[in-house]
Amino acid sequence: MEGDKNAANDGVTSRVLEFGCAEPPDMAAAMLVNLRRHTDAWDLAEDLTRDETSIVVLDVRPTKAYEEAHIPGAHSFPHREMTESSSLTLDRSKVYVVYCDGIGCNGSTKGAYKLASLGFQTKELLGGLDWWRRDGHAVLSGPEPGDIHQAKKRRP
Repeated sequence: MEGDKNAANDGVTSRVLEFGCAEPPDMAAAMLVNLRRHTDAWDLAEDLTRDETSIVVLDVRPTKAYEEAHIPGAHSFPHREMTESSSLTLDRSKVYVVYCDGIGCNGSTKGAYKLASLGFQTKELLGGLDWWRRDGHAVLSGPEPGDIHQAKKRRP
């Protein structure tokens, strides 16, 4: 097909290196920014298991989705309901870990944006509930947050 190019016929020896590679200090700085913005299911599960009190997990999906399945300990706070007045009960000393369904959902991005815009510290959970489940972590259902210890006891 006209216009299609690949590394073998356009003089580029590597697609990976086509644009070069960041110097180690630049890469370290960029990755630190990513780590400050995001967390993953394993790190979150470890903190929940240790009863870490400096974080609060927020499920930003609609309430019905939360009640069907949520991360143990997560509180329902749909991103579409986030406003200055609805966030008055949130503790500004906490870091809020927000999640939605997964990689195909931008609810957690919207929730993190809204909370950060209101002055709250936030982190986005990579992969959301989907990757939480894929990593083998338990979920709870119903309107109450529960906790990870309760969820682990319920597992077969």
